[in-house]
Amino acid sequence: MRSLELIDRWPVPTAAAAVVTADGRHFAHGPAEHPFPLASVTKPLAAYAVLIAVEEGATELDEAVGPPGSTVRHLLAHASGLAFDEHRAVAEPGTRRLYSNAGFEVLADHVAKATGMPFAEYARQAVVEPLGMGGTELAGSAAKDGVSTAADLARFAAELLAPRLLARQTLDEATAVAFPGLSGVLPGFGHQRPNDWGLGFSIRDHKSPHWTGAASSPRTFGHFGQSGTFLWVDPDAGAACVALTDRPFGSWAADAWPPFTDAVLAELAERSG
Repeated sequence: MRSLELIDRWPVPTAAAAVVTADGRHFAHGPAEHPFPLASVTKPLAAYAVLIAVEEGATELDEAVGPPGSTVRHLLAHASGLAFDEHRAVAEPGTRRLYSNAGFEVLADHVAKATGMPFAEYARQAVVEPLGMGGTELAGSAAKDGVSTAADLARFAAELLAPRLLARQTLDEATAVAFPGLSGVLPGFGHQRPNDWGLGFSIRDHKSPHWTGAASSPRTFGHFGQSGTFLWVDPDAGAACVALTDRPFGSWAADAWPPFTDAVLAELAERSG
């Protein structure tokens, strides 16, 4: 896809991107097997492992975990009240959308206890191995320490378009708004009213500004990372896109990513027309 070549203009040392579609097409540009730190793009992978643990019966979405009144569902949806990087509550569960790395670390500890194995090992067996993601490591914090490749994240994106490891009903619930109406800060893009999230996935809705494109449907979901990485899935377009770089997120990304996404969606529409 010629639109993927736009990453060559980004002010980054190295970048790789890929697009997958619901009808099985795959496009890539850049070093597909190069490992990149994912930062918070680790969270969707961790969330997928947690959802598999729910389906396997190791835990439940409404099981109490974290601060008093918080559940697995609250933690996945950044609604537990936990602070960003501290294991302390700063709000009542379900009252604010407080983006929290600590919440995902609490989740990982909970799943580790529930399954009897380290979370990184559980995620490897539940998600990484079944999808053939041989270049992916999820050691360290379940919120931000993952390492992967564009080729591997494209495999995960294909799973998000047509789930095999989860029931479609579970994924649909995870990519719909949880605790609607909560306001909060979308990191890097300011306060959003509402700041809608699913269970481990940011929901596009009508947020502005945003890191996806103007042409992205409101149902678009995904995540971006402070290491200059993103993954989005647009169900209405029947497509998903990943981009990995080795430059920290900043104004360059906020400027480059939305028009890149719009170019990808426009080219996909042109190819389908």
